[in-house]
Amino acid sequence: MTYSFSLTLSHVGYFVTDVDKMVDFYTRVLKFVESDRGSREDNGAIVFLTRDPKEHHQLVFASGRPEKIDFSIVNQISLRVDSLKTLRDLFFTLQKEPIQKMLGAITHGNAISVYFLDPEGNRVELLIDTPWYVPQPHRHSIDITLPDDQIWAYVEAHCRSTPGFTLAETWRAEITQKIKAATL
Repeated sequence: MTYSFSLTLSHVGYFVTDVDKMVDFYTRVLKFVESDRGSREDNGAIVFLTRDPKEHHQLVFASGRPEKIDFSIVNQISLRVDSLKTLRDLFFTLQKEPIQKMLGAITHGNAISVYFLDPEGNRVELLIDTPWYVPQPHRHSIDITLPDDQIWAYVEAHCRSTPGFTLAETWRAEITQKIKAATL
């Protein structure tokens, strides 16, 4: 495909009230590493985190979030994990952490996700992809504590019963054609 320009997700930045608390949580629980730290022009702190050596930073925390704002400056950050086991392990780990709220485990059909509010109330999604597609938005609760084979069977059965279901590879082929058409 030929594009007139390139776009990829680079990083997500949050304004936070307690930079050190946020860095501790994301490095200790989600295993990010601090790649840089400095001062902002207003003498506030800014910290850069990554889990990918090809990316200087995937997350940025900058001080300056007003304490009276009770919602996230960013809608959410979504982080892909490597397996259902990792997703489940993180779900249990988060139960013991000072997060504001566990929002639960769901399937979007094309993903299995765990949502929570981090220590400052920012919404975070941890996800793994599935080999299926259903029209979005789609949200259906699942029991992440079940064994892998039961979760996969449940999600697949649910997807196949949803109007518009197809395999993810079929959807990707269709969207590839739409993208090609849009670049002509």
